[in-house]
Amino acid sequence: MNTSTRDPREMGPKPPFPQQQQTHPGSVHKMDPAADHGETSYQGTGKLKGRATIITGGDSGIGRAVAIAFAKEGADVLISYLPEEQADADDTASVIAAAGVKVAKLAADLRDPETPQKLVETAIKEFGHLDILVNNAAYQMSHEKIDELSAEEFEHTFRTNVFGTFLMTQAALKKLPPGGVVLNTTSIQAYDPSPQLIAYAATKAAILSMTKSIAGLAMKQGVRVNAVAPGPVWTPLIPSTMPEEKVKNFGGNTDFGRPAQPIELARIFVFLASDDASYATGEVYAATGGRTPY
Repeated sequence: MNTSTRDPREMGPKPPFPQQQQTHPGSVHKMDPAADHGETSYQGTGKLKGRATIITGGDSGIGRAVAIAFAKEGADVLISYLPEEQADADDTASVIAAAGVKVAKLAADLRDPETPQKLVETAIKEFGHLDILVNNAAYQMSHEKIDELSAEEFEHTFRTNVFGTFLMTQAALKKLPPGGVVLNTTSIQAYDPSPQLIAYAATKAAILSMTKSIAGLAMKQGVRVNAVAPGPVWTPLIPSTMPEEKVKNFGGNTDFGRPAQPIELARIFVFLASDDASYATGEVYAATGGRTPY
């Protein structure tokens, strides 16, 4: 028996999970069980050495795991986050700094059309250049009835997820050199939308489409644009936006019988950001626990 391999079904906690509810946007420090963002489990090999990156929503969840993995791969990292996520952002920044790279933080709301330019300018000021943009920040809220979804919340979701992704990409492309990379976070919701996530699912479908559209334009300047489509991932969005019963059984409907840990998704981002994916653009890489319906 090869003892160096691991059963993927056993590489993270399985439901049922303890009862827990958080106020939105939630915190990594209140999750039970704790999520794995690669703080100790991820070992870098220098794939991104010398590169500078912006990661929106880099304080927690997938964004935190990507930020930590990029740092351990040698990249300087600027994370953006909402002001109420300051504690998680500070903690993430300390892990990044411990990897021996430069780290910068900016509390900013992507609904503000001035935010993208501020983030790009901050990255250039702190690092001298920009090589990678990860559009990860997202707003999500679940509803059991369509009448519960207000026009204001629908707009909030689109301005954060879709407008934020577009405007960040637009601003970054003015600075990204040939060999630069844009990575977007879409979702299984783009293919298999849940009735409770009307607005969120629609934004993820839009991001998937935008990834493919922008990729053709960005390649004219040598920039690759790809997306990652996660299935259920154990992040603060889950206990802060979903009903108790869904939190309790989260990820149990996958072939693995568990949700993904954030670091499992971060490894895909590292691959797509590195030269290992030099011939990939306009692609969507799914990691849904076997649930991708195509």
